[in-house]
Amino acid sequence: MSTLTAATQFSGRAQLAGKRWGAGAVGIVAVLLLWSAAGHFEWFKGTIPTPWAVVQTIGDQGWTYYANNFGPTIELSLRGFMWGNVLAIGLALMVVIIPLIEGVATQLAIISYCTPIIAVAPIVQVAFAEVQTMIIFLAAISVFFTTMIGTLAGLRSPHQASLDLVKVYGGGTIAQLVRVRVVSALPSTFAALKIAAPAAVLGAVLGEFLAMPERGAGPALIVAQQRGDIPAVWAIALLAGAVAGVGYAIVAVISTYVTRYSTGMAGTR
Repeated sequence: MSTLTAATQFSGRAQLAGKRWGAGAVGIVAVLLLWSAAGHFEWFKGTIPTPWAVVQTIGDQGWTYYANNFGPTIELSLRGFMWGNVLAIGLALMVVIIPLIEGVATQLAIISYCTPIIAVAPIVQVAFAEVQTMIIFLAAISVFFTTMIGTLAGLRSPHQASLDLVKVYGGGTIAQLVRVRVVSALPSTFAALKIAAPAAVLGAVLGEFLAMPERGAGPALIVAQQRGDIPAVWAIALLAGAVAGVGYAIVAVISTYVTRYSTGMAGTR
């Protein structure tokens, strides 16, 4: 009976997965058909190229062109992702250890989220003479709010019984943090990091738009716009989106292996 039940459950999961993949494939085909029609019939005054025109442009410009331009963008995105998340997670840990700073920390996170990057960029450009530092800062500020709030929510998610058990054995706030809270915070933290990865890429590209370094996806996009090369603009924009998607996927894969250790630790306080 148990074997039959397991087989039934496996079959049900396979059918559900098949339906999801099928729905996704239908959606992709529909988008491509609509995109092709928009390009072929020159909707929106010819500002939308056909998918084939974009693919052909990527092939004509070659791997070297995109590697030279996207390499610096990816590097600066990673550095901004690292610094922004380190500061955000560190501040969330400090809030748990020193609850009095929660108001200031939360306000700081909200300000970083609500202030438009375009408004912050001129100030940052004056403060940081180096172009790369400015781009890293803008990428970091793009991820700060999401990671800080997600981590803080996770640190407050463990069962009260788990915290009481540590306290009974003589552990204080730090012991509760290390033994219980950090582990229970993993799912929320990695959920925030998945969102932060594309945000870092967006922040870096916007920073390149404003700072205009010698190489990068942002400058390449501006040059394509100035030339009126619409397929090239779309190619760079789509590849930037693909880079952001890869970042999300990498964090998601890491998350599946890391968060399994927090199973059963989270719950209502």
